[in-house]
Amino acid sequence: MDELSLALRQIADHISAYRADLKHSRVGPRASRAEIRTGMVGPVPEAGVTIREVIAELIELAGPGLMASAGPRYFGFVVGGSLDAALAADLLTSGWDQAAFNEALSPAALAFEDVAGGWLKDLLRIPSSASVGFVTGAQAANTVGLAAGRWKVLRDHGWDVGVDGLFGAPRLRVVVGEERHATIDRSLRLLGAGEKAMAIVPAGSDGSMDASALSDILDYEPAAPTIVIAQSGNVNTGAFDDLERISEEAHRRGSWLHVDGAFGLWAAASPALRHLVDGLEGADSWGCDGHKWLNVPYDSGYAFCAHPDVHATAMAYTAEYLTGQVTGREFGGGDYVPESSRRARGFATWAAIRSLGRSGVIELVERCCRLARRLADGVAAIPRVQVANDVVLNQVLIRVGDAAFTNTVEELIQKDGTVWLGGTIWRGERLLRVAVSNWSTSDRDIDRTVETIAQAVHHARSDSQRHTATSA
Repeated sequence: MDELSLALRQIADHISAYRADLKHSRVGPRASRAEIRTGMVGPVPEAGVTIREVIAELIELAGPGLMASAGPRYFGFVVGGSLDAALAADLLTSGWDQAAFNEALSPAALAFEDVAGGWLKDLLRIPSSASVGFVTGAQAANTVGLAAGRWKVLRDHGWDVGVDGLFGAPRLRVVVGEERHATIDRSLRLLGAGEKAMAIVPAGSDGSMDASALSDILDYEPAAPTIVIAQSGNVNTGAFDDLERISEEAHRRGSWLHVDGAFGLWAAASPALRHLVDGLEGADSWGCDGHKWLNVPYDSGYAFCAHPDVHATAMAYTAEYLTGQVTGREFGGGDYVPESSRRARGFATWAAIRSLGRSGVIELVERCCRLARRLADGVAAIPRVQVANDVVLNQVLIRVGDAAFTNTVEELIQKDGTVWLGGTIWRGERLLRVAVSNWSTSDRDIDRTVETIAQAVHHARSDSQRHTATSA
């Protein structure tokens, strides 16, 4: 057996053992960035070593700093662990090493994006005529959607931003909710609009956009080229903007509507939850992640656009040497995304949906939401602990005390290692935040999480009482 075959077997054995252990292993890393780096610092090696030696050294050095985010008790940010089929497909993708720029580079890569993109639109109730760009994540998806919107609304006002840039262009207005995700602000900086382009709509008590205030804000500058950004799934509360009303108000004034649905757009796949995204088909562009609720490996996201010609005009390019970039061809691949040298992300997405089927996607989404409610019920039973949001999806906010006490509880939970969750600040209050997004999370994992939170709260209170008694 040659060296590569032996190394691949070594890798497969390690991955299998690592993933099997996720059910029982510590979730948080055992070493810090600085500690790991200290063990690696040194000059460039003078001589090389075998593949198997490289792999063994990589595993040894990286192991202490790995976060078990692929496992069932990781609830930080909004992170899904990769499905087995998606993982296997992603390994094949690396082995095939395809550049998914155009058909001349890899017909298979583009064909799988075509089919997987069609499946995604079906599951997410996005019009079948929409274009799909396979991007790195929600940040890129939002940026692509806003780039298409910027081109369209400025063109409607007689300005070609692709040719003439932004200097001298009509002032772009971007109407956003108070509780928008921070990636929106960064997208506007990247696109040259800047944060001052934002007109902010107040949020309701659950963090969703106050759609009743949108009309007045849109009417304030009725002649301005305008993009409206709605949100499906508030990153703290899981709340949804009223897409039906927002779509009606935006389009009545000729505005572009973009929906940031990084994780919440997956509610559309569930018959029990799809009412939360009623009206989404009226948008002009949508952003969504695959490495969140579809549980495909990082990095995977999707930029959808109801106007493929606008999408391609905003993003595509060609050059004399680029074989296959010819007039009249079928758009796809690099035409819809910022990158030319891009990973063939369609294989893993196709594998995830093929392995789950529609029923499996529905079950995955609905089970995570059920488990979030189970967790909320469990922590609400802990004395002096409260759930701070209406659990409408997979997000749970937990109130355990003031900011200092909450930070202590968070630190105790992370040091314990049974589960990993983080904190957030919402409406000026420091809270614990849980996002249930992993395909492998079970009822028992949720119950262990409740137990861990209860123990951390108990220890923090005991320490606080001892400190008070000592001070007295």
